[in-house]
Amino acid sequence: PLNMWVLLHRFEAVVNRANEHLENISAGRYALIRSEDESKKIRKTGLGLSVIDHDGSPTGDIIRPTASLSGGETFYTSLALALALAEIVQEENGGIRIDTLLIDEGFGTLSAGVRDAVMQTLRTLTAQGRIVGIVSHVEELKNIIPSRVSISPTPTCGSELRTIC
Repeated sequence: PLNMWVLLHRFEAVVNRANEHLENISAGRYALIRSEDESKKIRKTGLGLSVIDHDGSPTGDIIRPTASLSGGETFYTSLALALALAEIVQEENGGIRIDTLLIDEGFGTLSAGVRDAVMQTLRTLTAQGRIVGIVSHVEELKNIIPSRVSISPTPTCGSELRTIC
């Protein structure tokens, strides 16, 4: 039906845009594609995705289920999809801006190199005027992010809120 075609067309646009972000963050290793098996069952199961792993085999690319991604890979793949969805919605709605992104955890699952790539992506967003908030316990982020809010427990069963600029 027409409504399913429109949904798939928009989903393809989001996946294509996510792949632009994913290429940067994964250093060209991963790309997303719509799962053909899932698309046959779309009314029952939703919109399926698989990942193309360009380094997955000595003989070339392999297509894997997204469930096979590690925690860190899942984090940055989800980030790429979220960024793409926000950009597509913004473009298709007369320039309505989605200026704030809040990321709750996930940084603990990233290697140092991937964490740097993710942080560069987030720096690009802030340079474009967007506000990015990160909720994390990862100590290394304290050295990377100059302005932050810190919440610490106090001995009297409360907590202390500090802003660091």
